[in-house]
Amino acid sequence: MHDATVLRKEAGPVSLSQTFGLAKQEIEAIATLGFQLYEQGKIADAESIFSGLIALDSQAYYGYAGRGALALAEERLDDASRWLSRAAELNPEDPTVHANLGEALLRQAKFDDAAGEFQKALALDPAEDDPGANRARAILNGMRVMLQQAERARAAADR
Repeated sequence: MHDATVLRKEAGPVSLSQTFGLAKQEIEAIATLGFQLYEQGKIADAESIFSGLIALDSQAYYGYAGRGALALAEERLDDASRWLSRAAELNPEDPTVHANLGEALLRQAKFDDAAGEFQKALALDPAEDDPGANRARAILNGMRVMLQQAERARAAADR
């Protein structure tokens, strides 16, 4: 005998988004709304949207990416790293997620890990179209300039 519970167990867990019949495009539209709310300064509303996305489907990365971006903007770096790491696990092909995670790690002085995430962001955006990857490029270039200036200052002090 196969009832709905048995079928679910055989097919794996069913997310709320599947239960409600939400298409990927609808989930993406909700995520876009969350980012628009964030851009409008409606942080609490954006956080509610992203938390709702996680509740709808814990295997979709949008909610985690959004929560991570919010936490990064608010300097909650441990939270940002946790949310963004999960987003990167779920969708390792998003250069912005890797750039945001790299920035969170950099601010935590985890330089090697940050560099690895920035490199992933750059590798995923060879056309240099992604704003997040371009931010990673700018951060890396800024760091390069700072290191060059520090080296010049050290050389001048040694003279």
